[in-house]
Parts: sequence; C-alpha cells; structure tokens
Amino acid sequence: MIKAVLFDLDGTLADTAPDLGHALNRQRIMRGLAVVPIEHIRTEASAGVRGLLGLGFGIKPGDKDYDAMRVEFLDFYAERLCDETSLFQGVTELLDQLDVRGLPWGIVTNKPARFSIPLMQALGLSNRFACIISGGDTVHSKPHPEPLLAASNTMAVSPAECVYLGDDLRDVQASLAAGMEPIVARYGYLGNAAPPESWGARYLIDQPQELLGYL
Repeated sequence: MIKAVLFDLDGTLADTAPDLGHALNRQRIMRGLAVVPIEHIRTEASAGVRGLLGLGFGIKPGDKDYDAMRVEFLDFYAERLCDETSLFQGVTELLDQLDVRGLPWGIVTNKPARFSIPLMQALGLSNRFACIISGGDTVHSKPHPEPLLAASNTMAVSPAECVYLGDDLRDVQASLAAGMEPIVARYGYLGNAAPPESWGARYLIDQPQELLGYL
C-alpha cells in the first residue's frame, strides 16, 4: 500500500525551462550568440546547470571556464526564478486529490535549496509539502538513492510504501536503488537518454492525474 508520494521538481512538478533558458540565453546574448530555442532547453533542463552549459557553450565540469560560467548562470537564474515557470497542467488537481486522500507528498530534487525553496514559495506550495530534499542536503545526489531515502525517513514512511514521479533516467535509477516504485512523467523533459520505456520503470504516465491510478 502506498502511503506517500515523492516528486522530482524540474520537468515533473513544474515547467522551469523558460526561466532556466532565459538565464542561459542571457549568457549567450552577452557573448554575441543566438538564443537557444525553448524546445532544446527543455531537453537539457533536467540535467541542471551542467546540461544547460553543455548545450549553450559545449563546456563541462573541469573545463577552464566552467566554474565561472556556472556562477554567472546561477546568479542570472536567481534574478528571474519564477517569471515564466508554472506548474504543469493537471498538477494542481493532482495535489488537491492527494490532500483529499490524506496522502503526504514531498519533493526530491537535485536543485539547490537556494532555488528550490523560494520556487516552491513562489508557486504557492510552501505550506503543503511534507518534506523537501534539495541538492546539497545529502552527501550524494540522484541517481544515488540517498536523497530519496532521506525523504522517506523524514516522512516516517518506508521506501517500499512510496512512489517517486520523475522525468529523467536518474529518477528511475534512484528510485530502484532506494526500493521505491518509480513512475515516469512522460509529459516532462525526458533528456537525451534512451526512450523512457527502456529505463526500467513499470509505469509511465502522460498526464499528472494518471498517477492517482497507481495509488
């Protein structure tokens, strides 16, 4: 029996790509480069700064300019955290139904708390979630299971009694390693990995409210 629901944030609960893309394109415009289309931004958004800087500038951690570019990106993103970000269609209704059923829900994201907590406040959800585990709250990040295990421990629910909804291969890997049931948000960003049907999750959904059928 499922007693709690956990969500990824970017690409699962909220469409954050427009504001993430604005930060990246601001960097590109400053350097005389053309903007990256939003459809390309969405593909990389779940990979965070690493993925977006790779998309926009072809650089990766360890490269000469990466650390400076990362700081600049994060500063730009902090200035415009929730101008165009919104909950995916159907998420509000899903969360309302979880509340009606008395099922606690939480967030597990690799997004640092510097951004995740203010973003949840801006989206009007700061008083509703049972827990939030952000990037840096645990030693390891997804795909390691530690953040998911920290969330289930905070909620006092065993991992086997939780489901985790995410839109990235790392979400499925972390769920399976934690002993949780992964569900893939096929409406999300999905990244550039193999097709989500091959990630190892038994269940995939095309709309947020379809999650209710697995609870």
